[in-house]
Amino acid sequence: MLSKIKVLQVIPKLGYGGAETGCYDLAHYLHEKDCKSFLITSGGELLKYIDKEKVKVFNLPVHSKNPFLIILNTVLISIIVIFYNIDIIHARSRAPAWSCLLSCLLTRRMFVTTFHGTYNFKNLTKKFYNSVMARAKLVIAGSNFIFNHVSQNYQKYIIKNKLLVIFRGINLDYFNKKNISEKNKNKIIKDWGVEPNKFLILLPGRLTKWKGQEMFIESLNILTQDYNKTNFQAIILGSNQGRNVYLKKLYGLVERYRLNNLIKFIDHCRSMPVAYSISNVVVSSSIEPEAFGRVSVEAQAMEKPIVASDIGGSKETIINGKSGFLFKSGDPRELAKVLNNIMELNEEALYSIGNEGRKNVMKKFDVEKMCYSTFTEYQKLIKSNA
Repeated sequence: MLSKIKVLQVIPKLGYGGAETGCYDLAHYLHEKDCKSFLITSGGELLKYIDKEKVKVFNLPVHSKNPFLIILNTVLISIIVIFYNIDIIHARSRAPAWSCLLSCLLTRRMFVTTFHGTYNFKNLTKKFYNSVMARAKLVIAGSNFIFNHVSQNYQKYIIKNKLLVIFRGINLDYFNKKNISEKNKNKIIKDWGVEPNKFLILLPGRLTKWKGQEMFIESLNILTQDYNKTNFQAIILGSNQGRNVYLKKLYGLVERYRLNNLIKFIDHCRSMPVAYSISNVVVSSSIEPEAFGRVSVEAQAMEKPIVASDIGGSKETIINGKSGFLFKSGDPRELAKVLNNIMELNEEALYSIGNEGRKNVMKKFDVEKMCYSTFTEYQKLIKSNA
């Protein structure tokens, strides 16, 4: 039967990112569809939540770009594929994708990839390295933005292959304001030292220049200076991942603008739904295109107004002026203007935006829809190869 397919997903680490959670969700979904689900990774915090009765997990150093380890992984993956008679190998990152491609050539299995990012390339060597993601029988793009990027830059590799868009999905039960307890909300408010009765602006995302934290801080300075808004508190939520120089630069910027009482840095949050639930508005200030814009989708699912840069995947996930707002990328003045406008809105208007956001995500970005679409494509691959 077509449904009884065996799928091996390979991902460097199983953390809490968009690619990782998508891999996790699909792995369990396949079991519910009476398929055999396998996963190879080098570790990660999300591993402890894997149901080992539903998903068989192998631990290999697939995070490594070392050529010798890539060859070793090729051999080990091939052994696993042959032993368990796996039909499809689905790679979600470049280094393991090379091992998966070579294994598919050796074992004559079908190769699938998900293109999760733009993978910058400055020379032909780097572009060749990236190209492995376009060499699959089926190439899945997480957004129309990524679809166009692949089509424009890797066309010669996908001529005989299938490229299509399957939007990332999120768990709408997990990201649901109705499932957040007052106890958990009060705890995070206390832990973060959030001041009562202040308008809370949340900027989630790892601390790196392209996420736009500098521009965000500049916009808050403009919000205080040009719009005389001081009754707010901003939370910059994310780890610096060893970028200590950049973190010091951000602290310096806060000091220079005398925003110490208005901006807090929080490096980690175990429950993003709770973080969203206590905020009044969520910001995604990236100065380079987001491949998908997971923050924008999560915020809408939690019925919070989202303000995002008008580039990349966010343009596809937000209904501008209805479920959120887009501003000119890299422009702190426009961001300040949009934030001021939102702070002026009444409760009814804010509720309406949140309601439209939830409806938008339910219609387009539900994890069930993502998993079903992927599973359907797996079935088509099996049928075409029969």
